[in-house]
Amino acid sequence: MPEYRLDVELDFAYTDESGAVTTGSARAAGAEVTVSLEGLAPLTGGGLPSLEDIKPLAELLARKGVSITVAGPGGNILSLGKVDSPASQRLLTRSPHIKLGKLGSLLPLVRRGRRRPKGMALLPPSTPLPLVPTVQRKITRRITTTHYARGGGRPRLIFVQDSATWTGQIPREVALTGDVTTIGSGPGADVRLEGLEEFHAEIRHDEQDEYVLVPNGPVSGSVSRTGPSVLRTGARIQMGQWCLAFFREEFADHGRPYGGRSGGELAYERPQLDPRTGTIERDSSEGVR
Repeated sequence: MPEYRLDVELDFAYTDESGAVTTGSARAAGAEVTVSLEGLAPLTGGGLPSLEDIKPLAELLARKGVSITVAGPGGNILSLGKVDSPASQRLLTRSPHIKLGKLGSLLPLVRRGRRRPKGMALLPPSTPLPLVPTVQRKITRRITTTHYARGGGRPRLIFVQDSATWTGQIPREVALTGDVTTIGSGPGADVRLEGLEEFHAEIRHDEQDEYVLVPNGPVSGSVSRTGPSVLRTGARIQMGQWCLAFFREEFADHGRPYGGRSGGELAYERPQLDPRTGTIERDSSEGVR
């Protein structure tokens, strides 16, 4: 990179439209130039440049190894060229060759720049903090069903063990991959368990992506003893000496099309139109508060 040496000792005066005079100086003894202003009229009288306007100058100075610092009554305002710009400021300036000065020096420029019909306040734009782009708050999002892909969430049965029967091994699991999983002691059962009826129960994967237990023999636990039961994560099925628990990952096991479980933890949930079936889904605890 070429090196340049500048020897500058210059005093100047600026007269604005109202006739007010602002004095300043430029000093350099090497590659660093400092321009000091006793007032801000030279910066605001003709309108402030935008970041895009000063980027080419900053890049040119950096290539030549030169830096220019503009200082006002409150301290440094801006540095261009070969400068050490922090990463937080680069997000705002989008240039490694522009460095902001003290906040107290920038605020008067921002306030004056806001009152001008043309141009843009030097930096920062609308507010001095935070020094990162703000997030758009009013965003319109399309409402979609919270059900995951059909059969997602790794639905499975886990054999429950208590302290008396646990052997220290990982409990046995049965993946529910088919549309119908049969449980019983017969040779044709998908899950064969001794001591049960030949065809004791079955778990059906229905068109609404729900897993439903349909008993044929005696069942207990957290499911219905007489009829079909929609299974939710943690549901226990007791059949004879065997206790099974149903599990499915939360992102796919939630029951209602737009969120909320059946029953809603004793909270009222308004009826919802299920886009999967076109029917109205009503909370079983509707009216309970």
